[in-house]
Amino acid sequence: MTTLIDKQEVQDYVGFETEPTEWLSISQERINQFADCTLDQQFIHVDPERAKETPFGTTIAHGFLSLSLLSHFAEQYSVIIKGFYMGINSGFDKVRFLAPVKVNSRIRAKAKVLSIDETKPGSFRVSTEVTLEIEGEEKPALVAEWISIQMVA
Repeated sequence: MTTLIDKQEVQDYVGFETEPTEWLSISQERINQFADCTLDQQFIHVDPERAKETPFGTTIAHGFLSLSLLSHFAEQYSVIIKGFYMGINSGFDKVRFLAPVKVNSRIRAKAKVLSIDETKPGSFRVSTEVTLEIEGEEKPALVAEWISIQMVA
C-alpha cells in the first residue's frame, strides 16, 4: 500500500519499512516473454526439459526479469510525497541476486526507505532498499538499493 506523506515529514520516514506487497506468480509464459524481449534465450530459462538436468531441476526466471518487476511492485510499497506528479528512475547503488526464482514461484517485495533528500526545490532523491522475497524460501531473490526522483508541485 502506498504511503502518502507531507514534504515536512520526509525525514520522519527515513528507516520506514513497508508492508510486503501482494504475491505475483512467475509463469513460464512470463519468463519466455522476457527472453524474447531481451534476446536472452539461455536454456535454463526457456527449455524445461534441459533445465530438469540442472541443480535447480526446472527453469528459472532471469535475474533481470526479477529486477524489472520492482517497477510493478513499487506502486504497492512506495512512500509518495504529497504533490507528486512525476517519478524518475535514477538507477541503483547496489543489486545482489541471492536466490533463483523457479518457474511457478510466487514473489513479493518489501522496502525500507534509506534516505529522502530535496536536491532542489520540488525534486526529492529517494533511496530505497528493496527485497524481493520468494514464497517458501529462506533467501530472497534479490536485494537492491534503488534510487528514484520524485517531482513534487
